[in-house]
Amino acid sequence: MKNLFVNFDILQHNANFRAVFIARTISLIGLGMLAVALPKQVYDLTGDSLQVGIVMALDGVGMFVGLLYGGVLADRHDRKGLILLARSICGLGFFWLAVNAFLPQPSLWVIYVFALWDGFFGALGVTALLAAMPHIVGRENLMQARAVSMVSMRLAGVASPALGGWIIAVSDVAWNYVLAALGTAITLLPLLRLPRMQPPEFEPQHPLRELFDGVRFLFQNRIVGAVVIIGTLVTLTTAIRVLFPEMAESLFQDNPMALGLLYSAVPLGATLGALLSAWAERLEQPGKWMGLICCGVFGSVVAFGLVENLWLSLATLVVFGYLTCIASLLQYTLVQGHTPDEYLGRINGIWTAQDACGDSIGTVGIGLIGKVLSTAGSIVLLGAGALTLGLVTLGLCKQLRSAGLTDTALTDSASTA
Repeated sequence: MKNLFVNFDILQHNANFRAVFIARTISLIGLGMLAVALPKQVYDLTGDSLQVGIVMALDGVGMFVGLLYGGVLADRHDRKGLILLARSICGLGFFWLAVNAFLPQPSLWVIYVFALWDGFFGALGVTALLAAMPHIVGRENLMQARAVSMVSMRLAGVASPALGGWIIAVSDVAWNYVLAALGTAITLLPLLRLPRMQPPEFEPQHPLRELFDGVRFLFQNRIVGAVVIIGTLVTLTTAIRVLFPEMAESLFQDNPMALGLLYSAVPLGATLGALLSAWAERLEQPGKWMGLICCGVFGSVVAFGLVENLWLSLATLVVFGYLTCIASLLQYTLVQGHTPDEYLGRINGIWTAQDACGDSIGTVGIGLIGKVLSTAGSIVLLGAGALTLGLVTLGLCKQLRSAGLTDTALTDSASTA
């Protein structure tokens, strides 16, 4: 059993990672509370779901731009400094959201502005932290560190929205913002112990030119490029959740319990994936296995579209969530392990941005397909298309099939430095 469950020893032996883990967990709890507070407050003020969508879209726009620009900054400046700066500015945003919420007549425009604000600066901190992880844990420990982090991410993702809803129920939405601001301030304390992490020096260029250089690296490095392509396909398939309400209505007698179970099955599988992932660290040719596991993700989508029994549908979604989590773990490690230090910020920014963008594209795309095909047909088409493209990518990229978790040349140069 020890070889099956994720190994938490890195928390004991690596003080810097422990500091990041504590700060990240506190931050995730605050973000989960905000995920409830923002839409609740906007809907209470306007009674309009469109306004809720606009606020969420502004947060997404800020995040997308922040991920790309943050990647450029993380390859120019000390990554510790960027993490602290971004966290501090986010905390100020949460503070002003709290002040606005305590007013007799809160301003909707303040919520708009700070949704964009916090999306942007939050993304700056994310890219800087991703770029810093090889320095904090070493490239050889990236998968273990990611697995441990994913456990806290999954658990916080379940608990923090419930906590946020309870706070709103017993007090006021403003206290969610207050606690998020206080939590953000607390996260700065463990992060202060991190060492400076200055990227390699290079001649600064226009930010767009530097971003273009990062995109060019994706095309030149066939391993990282292939991982991003297959990872995008996985992100697209997560859009099947858009069809859950229609499926519950057409196949399961419009049963609200069935709908809730459909939405719970994927996070359950992902949580199991985070906990039961130790075996992935011992894979030989992890690049090949990453591709095959992703194809398993696509196959589970096809199976989900074909079955009409509720319990079989739930089982396929749990498998889908589990395999998606393991695939994400391998993708993260391969991208980090095969990206030179001078590109870590930009590649992490581009990779994370396409992940966020791919989800939006996927949800719109499968919604449009659902206008033409049946619910089951739409799901099968999406899964079969992704499976075909995934197999083609894996078949064409010999470098990915033979890739290890890290580029030994990068590991050797880091240890020498």
